[in-house]
Amino acid sequence: MFAQVRISAVNTTLTGLYLFVALPLASVHLPLAKTVLVIAFLVGLLPVVGNLVSNTIIVILSLSVSLSVAIASLVFLVVIHKLEYFLNAHMIGTQVHAHAWELLLAMLVMEAAFGISGLIAAPIYYAYLKGELVSRSLV
Repeated sequence: MFAQVRISAVNTTLTGLYLFVALPLASVHLPLAKTVLVIAFLVGLLPVVGNLVSNTIIVILSLSVSLSVAIASLVFLVVIHKLEYFLNAHMIGTQVHAHAWELLLAMLVMEAAFGISGLIAAPIYYAYLKGELVSRSLV
């Protein structure tokens, strides 16, 4: 849970930089930007799904400004979403004594097998499986 709070904080910080620095530098002011930032943090506490919800809200609000702003927002948010995979793997990996590549591989396999629910559950199941294997001296 604490790793997800840190991931949400990083995601919210990067989203805030986009909403309050990058867009205004391009003379674009997104409506309800402060509210969106609070929502981004709160729903960011939900792994993967929260990021998708906040991204959808931002892209819809960006679309109310212009199509080019919506496309720029979508590109930015996809990059942030992919960054979250690596942050998630690193932060959770530190807590469960696993390398980031191990968790990324588990996330990839579980997403392929079970979709988004597998992606969300992958770090939990991997940590359990690795803990069991270590306790039996198999790893």
